[in-house]
Amino acid sequence: MRSTAGKAKVVGTIIGIGGSMLLTFFKGQEIDVKSFHTALLHKNNHSLTLHNTDSSHRFLGALCGFGSCFSFALWLIIQSKINKEYPSHHSSTALMSLMAAIQATAFALYVEKDWNQWKLCSSIRILTVLYTGIVASGLVVIAIAWCVKMRGPMFVSVFNPLMLLLVAVADSLMLGQNLYVGSVIGGVVIVCGLYMFLWGKSKEEKKGNKTVSSEITQKHEATEVVVMSTTTNNENSDCISSTKPNCKSNIVANVS
Repeated sequence: MRSTAGKAKVVGTIIGIGGSMLLTFFKGQEIDVKSFHTALLHKNNHSLTLHNTDSSHRFLGALCGFGSCFSFALWLIIQSKINKEYPSHHSSTALMSLMAAIQATAFALYVEKDWNQWKLCSSIRILTVLYTGIVASGLVVIAIAWCVKMRGPMFVSVFNPLMLLLVAVADSLMLGQNLYVGSVIGGVVIVCGLYMFLWGKSKEEKKGNKTVSSEITQKHEATEVVVMSTTTNNENSDCISSTKPNCKSNIVANVS
């Protein structure tokens, strides 16, 4: 907190979270956006909305959302430790996906008793399964693990607020949902917070590189090199027996 880079990282993180909250809860005036509706969702009278959900379900949903964020943050920290002991991202992702498949199957069998829900009848269900398995659980996890290894868990997690911005834009363009002024303002605030954090991170890395280079230079300057004279044996013996300092300096020289 005493350095400028540290303050920029903290303030940038707070601004990014504030932009996320602003994008989520503040609407403002509606913006008319032309969308290419893909009809992925078929609206009906039985669709569940936030207004007809009781308070217990809202609290459970908020609790699950917080648990998901906490688990993902903890996974990023654990991933940085795993990269040092097991740097193979592909096999690590395969093992994690296998364990997740076993857990998810057991949970789904316990919750969903209607076997008709297990049938992949529509194209949207097949597309969802393929996209989730190949992209979300495969390529994305490998990319995140590689980024954590290269730049650390904090660098990866700071990009998460951009997900809200991308979802808001894609939701408006593809699903025909309304876009509001609050979403645009929140998106701009998120980008500003992200830029501030990256600026502080870059300045911190430059300072660290300068510190390492200065330490290497000091170690190099402190090294003593002993240079033996190339004179003949007779001259060496004469110099050794002599008491003149200039003659002895021809045999041994300390170079810094």
